Amino acid sequence: MRLAALTVESCVGKHGYPAVADALISELHSNDFCGLLIPGGFMPDKLRRDPKVLSLTREFFGQGKLVAFICHGGWIPISAKVLSGKRTTGSLGIKNDLENAGAVWSDEPVVVDGNLISSRTPRDLAPFAAAMVKFLNSVQ
Repeated sequence: MRLAALTVESCVGKHGYPAVADALISELHSNDFCGLLIPGGFMPDKLRRDPKVLSLTREFFGQGKLVAFICHGGWIPISAKVLSGKRTTGSLGIKNDLENAGAVWSDEPVVVDGNLISSRTPRDLAPFAAAMVKFLNSVQ
C-alpha cells in the first residue's frame, strides 16, 4: 500500500521545487493506501473545498488508517468534520479553527490521538515523521 498525497496536478512549490502528481484526486480510493499525509501551507484551504478530498479524509479516519497533518494541513480534517474531541496541534494560525471544530489544541511538536497525528511547523518534522513511522509499523 502507498501513502496518499493530495496533489491535483504538476506544480511548483513556494521555493520553486517541482511536484508531480501520481494520480488525480478523483481517481484515488482509500483502500489503495495505508494512510493520508496532509502537508501544510495554504493549499489545504483550497483542497478542503473538494468533496472528494473530504470524503477520502473521512474514509481514512473511519477505517483507522493514518491521518496525519502538519501546519495548516489541519484545515482538511476540520472540513471533513473528524476532529471533534480529538487532541491535535497545528500552526498557531489555525489554533482557533481547530478548537472551533471541537479539537483540543496542544502546543507540542507532535500530538498523537489514535490514528490522528498532527504537528505544528517544519521545525517539528523529525518527531512528526517518527510518530508516523511508529504508527505505520504498529498496524502491519
